[in-house]
Amino acid sequence: MNNTKYYAAAITAFVIWGFFGFVLKPIDHYPSLDIFFYRVFMAGGIMAFINIFIRPRILRETKTLLLQMPRQQRNKTIVQVLGGGVLLMANWFFFIYVMNHVSIKAASFAYIICPILTTLLASLLLKEKLSLAQWIAVGLSIISCAILSTHKFSDLLYSLIVALSYALYLVTQPKNDQLDKFLILAVQIGFSAILLLPFYPEYRGAVPTETSFYVFILIIAVVYTIIPLLLNLYALKGLKSSVMGILLYINPLINFIVAIGYYKEPINGSQVIAYLIILFSVVIFNLGILRKRKAIA
Repeated sequence: MNNTKYYAAAITAFVIWGFFGFVLKPIDHYPSLDIFFYRVFMAGGIMAFINIFIRPRILRETKTLLLQMPRQQRNKTIVQVLGGGVLLMANWFFFIYVMNHVSIKAASFAYIICPILTTLLASLLLKEKLSLAQWIAVGLSIISCAILSTHKFSDLLYSLIVALSYALYLVTQPKNDQLDKFLILAVQIGFSAILLLPFYPEYRGAVPTETSFYVFILIIAVVYTIIPLLLNLYALKGLKSSVMGILLYINPLINFIVAIGYYKEPINGSQVIAYLIILFSVVIFNLGILRKRKAIA
């Protein structure tokens, strides 16, 4: 199977997330929880509007498909979809909590650990087979994480929690291949928004009055939430979760380049070595797959 389009979708999603800082920086004076609330509510509202008023046929077809499924399969599918929404919400919430109450370094480190966890979970839970070269790539990733680690167990634990929530999301989603991907994402984000509503009055800050805030939230909701998550779900139709996990390294690699190239943040030699190892591990992990594709062609 030619999976170039699935690779393109995954890479595009992670490249988009790599530049997330460009839209967060202009509104970094707002509480992180407010950004989180409005991001979920706006993304959920946009997707609900599109599905109800623009794609009603898909809603009817999906309802028919669900009713035609055996009861056990239908219940399992619903649990997987709603569970994905819970995992997404948990990932966003834990990330913001760690960033606000632990450290920015611990929050960033979570997405260095995440690809390793995704690959290992895919191997254990989905029984995805890895070649020797791919296991070597995983080992190199672990070495790079050790170099970048904070040497504080509590920070590492928080990073693991953030990483695990997204790794589980990636691993559980390939099973939902019968349903429309846009509708799946709409239900997941909408379900997250419903779960968040009771917390909004208690934990929100003052209602933003600047128009620029809502413009940036709209960009975040569409460009940095809906589009990359849809690309993720599409890519999972043709790529293994382990491959998606390793490709996820594109995100922190771009973050690193932006940090030193645009924001002029200081770096040290160990960080450069660690990120070069990560880049090398991504190449090694996917080299066998590319060679196999050439052989088939």
